Amino acid sequence: MKIGIKQLLLKELLIEWRQRYAINGILLQVISSVFVVFLALKAVNANTWNGIFWIIMLFVSINSIAKSFIGESKGKNLYYHGLVKPQVLLISKFIYNGLLNILLAILCLTTFSLWMGNEIQNELLYYSATLLGCLGFAATFTMLSAIASKAGNSNLLMSVLSLPIIIPLLLVLIKACKRAMDGLDTDLILKDLGVLLLFNILIVSLAYLLFPSIWKE
Repeated sequence: MKIGIKQLLLKELLIEWRQRYAINGILLQVISSVFVVFLALKAVNANTWNGIFWIIMLFVSINSIAKSFIGESKGKNLYYHGLVKPQVLLISKFIYNGLLNILLAILCLTTFSLWMGNEIQNELLYYSATLLGCLGFAATFTMLSAIASKAGNSNLLMSVLSLPIIIPLLLVLIKACKRAMDGLDTDLILKDLGVLLLFNILIVSLAYLLFPSIWKE
């Protein structure tokens, strides 16, 4: 009997509920990072505000998503082989990590706004870019977690692999968010959002095609 996406998502939520210290640690990391920035800088301009926000989101995303496959034991993977299609497992991981990333972004934006003010001029487009960025982080790091899990020193390999892939996404994301913060021409921001969307589709498509081969190793 094959297990579907819904059952896998419920499994992920149940595991997180039983191991609340992990998600609590990530949430604490977000709040403490923003608080340290607040103590150090007090007030910042729009460029600094946007840059620090995405630096925090980048490292929090790596820490929270790296365990997607790296944290799975070999016995559990063998068990999944007989119950779950590879693509179904991958999509469930994408969805879960995407939702987790969105939750972290909401928390980070809220704490930033409370302690360091809200510098955003065009909130709709900024939040749209943030949504696409969170999904892009989730897709990229989930795929890299699957690749790194097949090698030794998985956490180190995850960090090394992520840099050349995530930098193009991060550059477009920071540019789009900065334009939204400054309230610049909407057409320019929409073009950046289109690039982000295409990047996400490309990463998900590649992962969907390659993951069955990776998972069988």
